Amino acid sequence: MSSTDRFRAYRIDEQDGKVVAEFQELSLDDLTDGNVVVKVSHSTINYKDALAATGAGKILRRYPLNGGIDLAGTVVSSEDAEFQPGTPVLVNGCGLSETVDGGYSEYARIDSRSLVPIPDGLDAAQAMQIGTAGYTAGLAIHRMEQNGQLPESGPVVVTGATGGVGSIAIDMLAGRGYEVVAVTGKISEERYLRNIGASRILLRDQIDLGKRPMEKARWAGAIDNLGGDYLAWLTRTMDYGGNIASIGLAASPALNTTVIPFILRAVCLLGINSVDTPRGLRLTVWSRIAGDLKPQHLDTISEQSIDFADLPEYFQAYLDGEVTGRTVVRIA
Repeated sequence: MSSTDRFRAYRIDEQDGKVVAEFQELSLDDLTDGNVVVKVSHSTINYKDALAATGAGKILRRYPLNGGIDLAGTVVSSEDAEFQPGTPVLVNGCGLSETVDGGYSEYARIDSRSLVPIPDGLDAAQAMQIGTAGYTAGLAIHRMEQNGQLPESGPVVVTGATGGVGSIAIDMLAGRGYEVVAVTGKISEERYLRNIGASRILLRDQIDLGKRPMEKARWAGAIDNLGGDYLAWLTRTMDYGGNIASIGLAASPALNTTVIPFILRAVCLLGINSVDTPRGLRLTVWSRIAGDLKPQHLDTISEQSIDFADLPEYFQAYLDGEVTGRTVVRIA
């Protein structure tokens, strides 16, 4: 592809203090710097993408940028010998749609240090069914297991269970032999959660969060998408040596708890950052995602697949909390 050829991208800009997002015709010269050009075939919608495209959250650190924190496609030109033309690749996080142009574009110019060869056992569409959400879930489980988490230790609870991270975490954990307890505010999604691997369902508004520094020990581990009072509740109800992977703050960024569970029960709070993961760890986790952590219910979790042209119609549902599972965007 020449630097003057035009292609379509969904571009986010700021005008008079307001975020404006629209389809535009660009050339490679309009894109942020990179040493590999990728023809993008698929991307995704994440909550973070909806915040960025609508201006509901401050995600972009510079303007303008193409949206989309995920992409998968094929290398068309490269200055890095590791990535020859024709190589199937993916990118998640790594500054996409924050500091560099993202995946809502027919072509992307990427720093090769951000690229992951799509592992054997996955294609581009499956890689995006998994995307940042599935990668984050895999990273959380990997970190927990590095810290001694085992299926025989006891049940693992997942909050925000019907979201992308929560759904794939449930699938991955169940596939590894864990007993998984799903916490959700959506009573209508109980069948969905059981179908992807949850053995028990807890409704958020029926949980007694308690007030004591420690409550009855209930969990051997947790993956938390909510933060706030729910994360504090997890610290109080974790069993001895339990791991809590803190992923999100959908309820609140605050954490009001005490050090007592961390001392008396040796509870471990693991922060999960999927954007800035070192390359070696990123490659390891993606290898596991294509192997022992490969989700078994991707077509259930990522049932929704949309055309690039329809992208803007879907952001509001994410902001309103109406989406279950994952949405793949067909760019090509």
